[in-house]
Amino acid sequence: MATEREQMSKMNEDASLLQKPITYGNIFGAVGKLGSDSVLPEDAALMQSAEARTFGQTQKDGAASVMQAAAELNVKAGFVEKDAHSQVAEKGVMAQEILVPGAEIDVEYIAGQPVIANVKPTPVDPFLVAQDAVTIGDALEAAAVGSGQRPVEDSDARAIQSAVARATGAPPTAGSLAAAAMSAAELNPRVPNADKTTLADILMDATIDLEADKTVTQEDAAKVLDAEMRGSPTGEPLPGGVAAAMQAAADINERAGLIEPASGDHPRAFPFEDTPVLPQEQDAFTPEIENTPKPASGEEKAPSSPTLASREKVHAKED
Repeated sequence: MATEREQMSKMNEDASLLQKPITYGNIFGAVGKLGSDSVLPEDAALMQSAEARTFGQTQKDGAASVMQAAAELNVKAGFVEKDAHSQVAEKGVMAQEILVPGAEIDVEYIAGQPVIANVKPTPVDPFLVAQDAVTIGDALEAAAVGSGQRPVEDSDARAIQSAVARATGAPPTAGSLAAAAMSAAELNPRVPNADKTTLADILMDATIDLEADKTVTQEDAAKVLDAEMRGSPTGEPLPGGVAAAMQAAADINERAGLIEPASGDHPRAFPFEDTPVLPQEQDAFTPEIENTPKPASGEEKAPSSPTLASREKVHAKED
């Protein structure tokens, strides 16, 4: 991150070194339409606000600081207007904090795509750390906290059904969490907003309601992610949803040595802290920038509760 900042600082002194606008593909390895979008000052301001709302302050090595540096270069080089409006502002940005036993996971999203993730150890009762791994029930309860007030959609129901099947080793039964989620996803589009069933309604007591439970593995997380994406209209997982919570749990269990490491590449709900998100194009920079930034580092302390908790803030452009 320091090297990238130094190179951006040097380029800022001579914006003529910039051959074309800096995009989200350059700085975060974003894909699709977002990957080709130029970084604008408005986007950086939105992410600064999202970080402040979630973490209590903007992050020194967070997404906002990288976006601000890139946006300033784009403006100075004359590629974008200082007050230009972007699709990122329309789709919004988000900073999310997921708390699990022994760690805090901070994830930042731009237009629904995860761009930075950081895992930080947190103190918990040593007895609890030694005794317990993060289970599927814990992960489902984390999703209930993180996105609890959002009505259940088809992608949620599919993810929950997959998670329950992984936990119990059996198809969904009448009255189970999976059955309740599928029923809610089918009914919600036909009822007023006030009557819609939310994720919290279904998952808040998942550890109690599950007929059986198990430690979350990387395979579990990948299967749930696949199910969630199959039910999504965009083919993408929902930020802070069931798949993201499952991935967070699997990563914590792997770091603690409680599960076998993932073998080979598999789909992930968000980038792992130590896996660089390589830019898809680097020819926008002269000289070439070496790597993506290190993950964000928040300052907020995790609560002492050993159960999963999650908190997210979404910040879109204000009128």
